Amino acid sequence: MSVKKKILIGYGISLFFMVVMFVWAILNIIALRDATDAILSENYRSILAAKDMITLIELQDEEILSLQLNSDNRQSIQHTQRAYDAQFLQWLSKAKDNVTIEGEEGLVDRIETAYMEYRNEITRIGFADMVTTQDLQALRELSQEIGVLCNQLYRLNETVMYTARDNATALSQRAVVSTSLIALLTIILVMIFSFLLAERLVKPLRDFTEASRKISGGDYSVQVPVQTSDEIGLLAGEFNQMARKLQTFNEINIEQLIAEKRKSDAILSSIEDGLIVLNTDLEITGINPAAKSMFHLEFGDYTLLKCTDILRDEKLCRTVQEVIDSGRKPMISEEDCVLSVNDGDSWLHYLYSITNFRGLDGTVSGIVLLLRDVTHLKEIEQLKSEFIMTASHELRTPLTSLEMSLELMQTHLDSSSREQLRDLLGVANEEVARMKTLVHELLDLSKLETKSIQLEYERVSIKTIFTSIQRIFFSQLEIKQIAMTQLIPPSLEDIEVDVNKITWVLSNLVSNALRYVPSGGQIMLEAHSDESNIHISVKDNGPGIPVEFQSKIFEKFVQMPDSQKSGSGLGLAICKEIIRAHGGTIWVESQVGHGSAFIFLIPMKRWS
Repeated sequence: MSVKKKILIGYGISLFFMVVMFVWAILNIIALRDATDAILSENYRSILAAKDMITLIELQDEEILSLQLNSDNRQSIQHTQRAYDAQFLQWLSKAKDNVTIEGEEGLVDRIETAYMEYRNEITRIGFADMVTTQDLQALRELSQEIGVLCNQLYRLNETVMYTARDNATALSQRAVVSTSLIALLTIILVMIFSFLLAERLVKPLRDFTEASRKISGGDYSVQVPVQTSDEIGLLAGEFNQMARKLQTFNEINIEQLIAEKRKSDAILSSIEDGLIVLNTDLEITGINPAAKSMFHLEFGDYTLLKCTDILRDEKLCRTVQEVIDSGRKPMISEEDCVLSVNDGDSWLHYLYSITNFRGLDGTVSGIVLLLRDVTHLKEIEQLKSEFIMTASHELRTPLTSLEMSLELMQTHLDSSSREQLRDLLGVANEEVARMKTLVHELLDLSKLETKSIQLEYERVSIKTIFTSIQRIFFSQLEIKQIAMTQLIPPSLEDIEVDVNKITWVLSNLVSNALRYVPSGGQIMLEAHSDESNIHISVKDNGPGIPVEFQSKIFEKFVQMPDSQKSGSGLGLAICKEIIRAHGGTIWVESQVGHGSAFIFLIPMKRWS
């Protein structure tokens, strides 16, 4: 028999006892109700009729007495007597209709006979010329006889009513006692049966608990006795088989597993980079010694701590949460994957990478966060930026003086005799201007990289910026016969940017496109938005950019291998830094022979 059937039978028996008790209580209540109804319905009306008939016969006696004392008022007295007579007959009729007990019918008949004689006598006296004392005395004797009979009817019904009440009381007492006994017996039986059933069901579970405790302690030889063929018996059999397999597995692989674990621990301990393992709730489940050293943590148990408890960087923890939610690596540039930690008097910088790992069901079950110390590289980059800034400042002044001197020399030369010298000075002047432009670009790039440049934000429409770009390049577009178009959705909102810097970015991208787009080509300025960013692109139908250069062109001093094209190689690097300063990103999409598209996105609203 299955455990389910045992439980159902047990509850069925308990339910049967409860139904028996309920039926017994209902039957007693119905019997008590019937007895009470008998008291009210069978005797009460007869008692009321007898009582009223006694009252009416007494009132008629008083009228007879009035007739004896004042025979002159016979008509008034007879009129009142007739009213009492009608009422008496009405109650007598009710008493006849409610004969329910032994002896009651005879009494009612005797009352009726006596009252008929009483009425006949009253009628006779009413037609007599004179009423004698003997006549009145006879009437009084008849009324007294009627009163005695009515009183006997009253007493008879009252006695029966009290007897019925006593019977109902006794019946209610028996119902209370019997219902209480049956309820007590039912409770005792249900408790005993429940205890036995619970003990029968719980005992195997105790055996399983004890066996599980022994297995967790390393005793894999334990076996649970199989005493039944129900679900618990089947579970015991499966449990015993599992214990045997665990014992076999333990004997074969325990040493190998321990060796592998020690090897893994040694590898993690030897890794110089910090390694932190987090679960999907952003709780630390593992951390190697290098990571503990990075964050000055003592060697102890740091499990169940949250990501922010150790890293103290909400942005990085949000990025980890996004990787858990999406199941994909974060789309973050290498420059942004840096965690900066204040180490008292200095800052430490760690380049991080986030990798998720999945469970057997294919869902993300955790994250591995790798931290590499790049503080030294950051210091070198800072020194380089400082050098560029210093060199720019140092070169600007002599170059400016040289430019002014060359311009003065050109102004005072005699054009008729020194034409060749004039050309040479012109070339020198152009070179000086080019070097000055290079210095300015180096200085701007340095300021952007060190975040020392201040952006002047203002709210503007994309239409205004695009129109300004078309106006700047109007002459060059006409000379090369290149068409420039705009594609802007009517519902596009205004953005908050440094207008001059964004205009410079677009001017640089359009200028680059003009270099490569052939005559009769096309350049398109396009903009659209998503939930929080605006996407702006400069597309052309030029020769395109080879794949091997697409990942390098935003680096400093990188140029396309085309000797006919000139430039410093800093324009796209400056564009990249300007867009980053706005909180956005820039990239290129191109295919050789099918043109290029330089796209950047920036937040529609400035981050506070």
